Amino acid sequence: MAKTQSVRASLDKQPHEVASMFDGVARRYDLTNTVLTAGQDRYWRWMTRKAVAPRPGEQILDLGAGTGVSTVELGRTGAWCVAADFSQGMLAAGQSRGLPMVAGDATALPFADNSFDAVTISFALRNIADYDLALREMLRVTKPGGRLVICEFSTPVIPVFKTAYRTFVMKVLPMIARVVSSNPDAYVYLAESIRDWPNQRRLGRRVAEAGWAGVKWRNLTGGVVALHRGYKLGS
Repeated sequence: MAKTQSVRASLDKQPHEVASMFDGVARRYDLTNTVLTAGQDRYWRWMTRKAVAPRPGEQILDLGAGTGVSTVELGRTGAWCVAADFSQGMLAAGQSRGLPMVAGDATALPFADNSFDAVTISFALRNIADYDLALREMLRVTKPGGRLVICEFSTPVIPVFKTAYRTFVMKVLPMIARVVSSNPDAYVYLAESIRDWPNQRRLGRRVAEAGWAGVKWRNLTGGVVALHRGYKLGS
């Protein structure tokens, strides 16, 4: 059996630590996510695509795209979609998908102003140390009238489920990851980062403060995940 690489980031989320950690999980990242979520990851990707509502000919930025599995989902409607991530290992693991891929930092995106009809980021915003700056960068590269969709772990809204979910995240999730992941210690960070992340209302406030208009959110799977949406003023 191949020896796993043990790398994890801390909650101060230094970019080199986070990138190295995701390089370490890249080989089995998609499989691990499907196992840990009991297949819900596919549903969340589908709902994210519906929220983005990409149309043929539009240009969509999938930020924090990892191996590009979310980018493939977005492209099903005929939009031109580019996968961007700062983990070289994740992008390399997804090369076989034949997608446009760009290595880049979410806080200093390598794109011109007003480049995209929509920007979306799934399960990656909480891994960015200065996510307020990242939200402003997303606004910069979005065309006037364009839209933002964030898919991220959030706070369950059913009290009993909330307690059970916290137990799963902090205790069970890392145990399962040790069986299926190529870097199980990374999932200890994952659990901690979920616990430390703001709830739906507080995140919505931060999105609005970054300059996005009409910010709303929708809970998925009882609030385990939330979709936050907004748009850039102008036409």
